[in-house]
Amino acid sequence: VQLVESGGGLVQPGGSLRLSCAASGFTFSSYVMSWYRQAPEKERELVATITSAGDSTNYADSVKGRFTISRDNAKTTVYLQMNGLKPEDTAVYYCNARRWVHYWGQGTQVTVSS
Repeated sequence: VQLVESGGGLVQPGGSLRLSCAASGFTFSSYVMSWYRQAPEKERELVATITSAGDSTNYADSVKGRFTISRDNAKTTVYLQMNGLKPEDTAVYYCNARRWVHYWGQGTQVTVSS
C-alpha cells in the first residue's frame, strides 16, 4: 500500500496550491479519502473528506469555502485544491484512506508566508 502526496511548497498569503495523493496497492474506489494536517506543536486535524464514489464531501469549518477535495477513481488519486491560503494553514498535510483500516501517506509541507 502506498499513498504519495505531492504539491506542497511555499506560497504567499492569498495564494493557491493543489495537493495530490497518488494511491496504489488497495482498491482505491472502495475507500473514503481524507486530508489531514498537523501544524507544529498541534494535534493532527481533519481538513476534508470525500466519499468513495466522490458524491459527498465534508470540510473543517476553518477551510470551508476555500478548500475543495476531489478524487479521480480511474487515476486512483485524490486532490486538495487550496485557495485563499492563510498563514494558519501552514502545516504538514497528510493523505488518509479509510475503510476497515487506515492508510497514511508520508505528508507534504505547506508553508504560507510572505
